[in-house]
Amino acid sequence: MGDAPILIVGAGHAGFQLAVSLRQAGYEGPVGLINDEPHLPYQRPPLSKAYLKGGGSPDSVMFRPEKFYHDQHIELIADRAVAIDRGALQLVCASGASRPYKHLVLATGARNRLLDVPNADLEDVLYLRSLDESEKLRQLFTTRRRVVVVGAGFIGLEFAATARSKGLEVDVVELAPRVMARAVTPEISEFFQQRHSEAGIRLHFGVQATSIAGDGGRVSGVALSDGRQLAADLVVVGIGVLPNVELAGEAGLPVASGIIVDEHLLTADPNISAIGDCALFASERFGASLRLESVQNATDQARCVAARLTGHAKNYDGFPWFWSDQGPDKLQIAGLTTGYDQVVVRGDVGQGSFSAFCYKGGHLIGIESVNRASDHVFGRRFLAVNGSITPEQAADSAFDLKRALA
Repeated sequence: MGDAPILIVGAGHAGFQLAVSLRQAGYEGPVGLINDEPHLPYQRPPLSKAYLKGGGSPDSVMFRPEKFYHDQHIELIADRAVAIDRGALQLVCASGASRPYKHLVLATGARNRLLDVPNADLEDVLYLRSLDESEKLRQLFTTRRRVVVVGAGFIGLEFAATARSKGLEVDVVELAPRVMARAVTPEISEFFQQRHSEAGIRLHFGVQATSIAGDGGRVSGVALSDGRQLAADLVVVGIGVLPNVELAGEAGLPVASGIIVDEHLLTADPNISAIGDCALFASERFGASLRLESVQNATDQARCVAARLTGHAKNYDGFPWFWSDQGPDKLQIAGLTTGYDQVVVRGDVGQGSFSAFCYKGGHLIGIESVNRASDHVFGRRFLAVNGSITPEQAADSAFDLKRALA
């Protein structure tokens, strides 16, 4: 099997980065990148941010032009993986081709969780994860007048803010009592709720969509669980994602809320790794199994696997960070803030520039920043080495964070 390639299933951030990192690490063997989308590999974050607003052509979100893959001897394979023959070290594709592999890396990502209500299959009920979906929504901004967004998470709110800036009437429906309830502190939620409301977005909490009303095959409204009906000619759904674990599970690999991997990102099969949104990994840093949906996690895990495959094995210990652009405001998160028992606000909420420092048992575990990049940079560097400052220091605007870093 010496001539068999390292095969990467999935050409998102994780898959692309792995192919590049293998070459950067000096790997000279064949590398195949299986891409089941009709585009060159591309970045996803701009799809709900700059690209959605009308910034650039599809080429603007591509990682690299086609020539790059030729020059780096990375084979781009336009196909879809459908089965793994672990005994024969073969990947079976939808085209019928069976491809041998030296090592297989599953970077299969995640897919949108679908809205399960009557008429959810109408053509004006859309999602936002792929380039084609973002492109379609961009074009609809000129012909649609009223949109209902189902879900007040990052994607839903990013889309809602852009739609409102384009002049559409926007209603956001959320079952939780506040925006981004699973991701951020109430202090951050309150700020963004106020900002979105001031922009003219109507937020509806504690309710869910129960059916889509249609007229002649087109969306005309959304029925809510409290009996109300919201008029709409477009529905955009952002209710989370499901990891793509089926390929691994059908091959007999252990899966749960992700493809289970160890601290080296290896599955139960020593010839198969998993990285990115689909991987449920053992985290020494947090003492738990985690599945993270972030560019940072995807790229760091890819680099970790590339190092192992080129003889420099190490445990994966990436430090997580995230961001979201909503209207004029940038939210940045350093660390994982779940389980906090104290929040200290630093900065000026009224001026729209502040951070929520999150503590657990008196120890700093994460920082959520709004329009305050310096706090975020501090958090990424400081928390990565398990640093902590006291809640009193965090609340004191005169306390020098740079000195704490030093």
